Amino acid sequence: MGSDCTVPIDDGLLNIRVGAIICRGNEFLMMENDKDPFLYSVGGRVKFGETAQEAIVREVLEETGTQMEIDRLGFVHENYFYLDEPGRENQVVYEISFYFYMKMPEDFSPVCESFTGSNHKERLVWLTMDGDEKIYPEFFRTELKQPCGFVKHMCTDDRR
Repeated sequence: MGSDCTVPIDDGLLNIRVGAIICRGNEFLMMENDKDPFLYSVGGRVKFGETAQEAIVREVLEETGTQMEIDRLGFVHENYFYLDEPGRENQVVYEISFYFYMKMPEDFSPVCESFTGSNHKERLVWLTMDGDEKIYPEFFRTELKQPCGFVKHMCTDDRR
C-alpha cells in the first residue's frame, strides 16, 4: 500500500483520516497515549491507493487486533487545527475524516499493540456517553447518544 494521504499545501497540510465508532451499550471505544492530553477515535490515515472503507478495516485490525465489518458511514468531518508538535505549532492542518460505525463481534476482546507516529504506546479505553474526558472528535459526546440513520457532515475550525 502507498504512503499516508498527508499532503503539504502552501504552509499547511491536507490529511485524510478514518475513524471507527465502536459502541457497547452506553460506552464507546477510544484510544489514548502518554503524549496527548486527549483521547481520540480508533483509526488513522488513509493510505494512497486504498478506499476509506479499506482503511478503517485495516486500522481497526491494527489497533484492536480484531477484524471487523463496517456497519455504515456515520460522519464526514472537516477540521482545521494547528499542529502541537514542537517547532510546528503554527502549521495548520485541514483534515477530512470519515467516521464509520463498526459491527462489533459478540466475543470482542480488543488487544492494542499499536504506537503513535512519534512512537508512544497506545491504549484502548471504554468511555461513557456522559463522561467528561477531553476527546477528539468532541461531537462524539452528543452525536453518539442518539444515532441517526443518515450521514452527518460536521465542521470544526480551531484557527480562530
